[in-house]
Amino acid sequence: MGTNTRISVGIAAAFAVVIAVILAVSAGSGDPAPASGPGAAAADERLVRPDSHRLGTASDNKVTFVEFLDFECESCRAAFPAVEQLRKDYAGKVTFVVRYFPIPSHFNAERAARAVEAAAQQGKFEAMYQKMYETQTEWGEQRVPADERFRGFAKDLGLDLAAWDNAYNDPATLERVKKDVADGEALGVSGTPTFFLNGEKLQPESAQDLIASIDAALE
Repeated sequence: MGTNTRISVGIAAAFAVVIAVILAVSAGSGDPAPASGPGAAAADERLVRPDSHRLGTASDNKVTFVEFLDFECESCRAAFPAVEQLRKDYAGKVTFVVRYFPIPSHFNAERAARAVEAAAQQGKFEAMYQKMYETQTEWGEQRVPADERFRGFAKDLGLDLAAWDNAYNDPATLERVKKDVADGEALGVSGTPTFFLNGEKLQPESAQDLIASIDAALE
């Protein structure tokens, strides 16, 4: 493990659970591998759009790590600390991109994505993204709309609430989320979290595999 790739035992253990979920989904999906050759450019466009949210950008744009996620997904929350650690360890070396992929069976997932996107319109994407995972146990896995709770998060972040309300309820915001979902489905995403590294869907068996893949891409 390189000097810049330290992940605590606790985070690695949590991530191991996530890896098991990813492998189970991948084993049963029969999804094709990401495109290569003449069709690769189209696949790359679906992975990262001009308006895709970035949580850090590599100075040389050599390596791009993309995560399709669902804010109500427990596996995504378990992966969140590991991804945050990767962002710190590879700051300036890897571009980290977030794509929305709310699962229909998660009652508030789409609402959460709209809440984050509405915050993004005021430059607070990262703050709301983090807030969702930090509070997921308070609103996730419930069949009650979390609109007011999410509005409370916007207030806590000091956002213009009128503007946030308008964006949250704007059909264009939902359409923005659905475009991410459509890209994910076209790329074979069937569960969350799903990770791509330089256009290749990752199927790691451990956190170390993920680190090794990033290190190899950086060589």
